[in-house]
Amino acid sequence: MTVLHIDGVNNVRDVGGMPARGGRIRSGVLMRSGQLSGATTAGAEALRQRIAHIVDLRDGEEVAVEPTEIPGPDTTHLPLFLGSVRSFFEEDTSLEELYLHLLEESGDRLVAAIRIIAQGEPTLVHCTVGKDRTGVTVALALAAVEADRDAIVADYALTESQLPPERSRRIVAYLRAQHPEAVHAIALATESPAPVMRALLESVDERWGSAADYLRANGMTDAELDALRGSLVEPA
Repeated sequence: MTVLHIDGVNNVRDVGGMPARGGRIRSGVLMRSGQLSGATTAGAEALRQRIAHIVDLRDGEEVAVEPTEIPGPDTTHLPLFLGSVRSFFEEDTSLEELYLHLLEESGDRLVAAIRIIAQGEPTLVHCTVGKDRTGVTVALALAAVEADRDAIVADYALTESQLPPERSRRIVAYLRAQHPEAVHAIALATESPAPVMRALLESVDERWGSAADYLRANGMTDAELDALRGSLVEPA
């Protein structure tokens, strides 16, 4: 994976290069990031040169507050949370619970996002910080083509170090003031622990058989899974 420096956008990287069954993940096909609304003119131009399709996983409220205005790439909005982001903090949801919620409640939208990746155009998947919704979507796509499990987990875990420290400090202070009794709020907002993603992928294997089987259970066809492999995996 390669961290990309796009002016005004946080947590941008290309997941290409990691080992996968039969080869490695192709570079320049699947990128991930936080929201794009802060992109400078130069940042927007750099994105236009790299990507053909943007998959925005934020809900309507988030999009309204921080709209993306990058002409050129097609944009598909696929809000993954069926509740508001705020509700997860109010209910003191853990990362583990949040990710299982995504798998159980948003399978059709996860499949819709991965179908776009399967088209083979350079695609950028993002949410607000590029950690949870983006992390689950990208991990499922990579696991479905049998990318190396350790590499998938390492890519997810990298996010925490890519978030601006000032933002994390500000959010931690806010959450402690607003939700002083919450146990999970700070992790939910700022952390991407490797064991959480490893456990999620193990849960997928236990409950559905594999990531590919999870996608099949939510409507993805074998032909579409073959297309995903063709898009993402190149011979070593």
